[in-house]
Amino acid sequence: MKLIKTIFIFIPVVAAMILLTPFGVIVFIGSLIGLRKPVARMMYRIAQGWALMMITFTGCKMTVTGREHIPKKGGVCFVSNHGSIFDIVLHLAYDGRPIGFIAKKELAYIPFLNMWIHLLGGLFIDRKNIRRAVKTINRGIARIKAGGAMIIFPEGHRSRGQGLLPFRPGALKLATQSGAPIVPVALAGSYDVFERQYRLQPGPVGVHFGEPIFTASLPAEGRKNALADQVYEVIKGALG
Repeated sequence: MKLIKTIFIFIPVVAAMILLTPFGVIVFIGSLIGLRKPVARMMYRIAQGWALMMITFTGCKMTVTGREHIPKKGGVCFVSNHGSIFDIVLHLAYDGRPIGFIAKKELAYIPFLNMWIHLLGGLFIDRKNIRRAVKTINRGIARIKAGGAMIIFPEGHRSRGQGLLPFRPGALKLATQSGAPIVPVALAGSYDVFERQYRLQPGPVGVHFGEPIFTASLPAEGRKNALADQVYEVIKGALG
């Protein structure tokens, strides 16, 4: 029965990407002719609705706390642990504003998915090419300085049930170089939904938004390491 429900979860995901492709093309053209902000807002609302629908279909019992800590305006970095592919769905549903994120370049070659990642504000990064990676990071910094929001997964890859992994060196560069506040986000239970047994396992899932950490007020000396340690401890504490 759970396998059948899992299939019914993924069918709407794939179908939605395919059926909405013509609309996505129109939106993409709109972003090219200077309508980026209204396009971003429109895409976020569509994505948020889709994400909430997916969460409802899973049957998971959601607990979401701390949303009052999310700045409604201005640049911000959501710094989150990353245990599962389900995490992006949770961020789309509950972050409360248009968001961008860094995606590995391999996803740029997957039809339909690549277009939607781009439309949702994703930036593809080639970690094997330092020059291109720096350009991608700089684009993210510019987006935050312009008042946008970006998600950072400082562990570098999904933890797959191993708990909170160490943060990669320089993972918070988007925040430190943009001077934007950080909102720590702790996601609990997301790995159990799909990936632990590779079938749907409805259960409790928690999303907690911590109080903003204002990077601009931190002393420049040792800022990077001190900030990483601070955010790590906040997320670790929220995960219990």
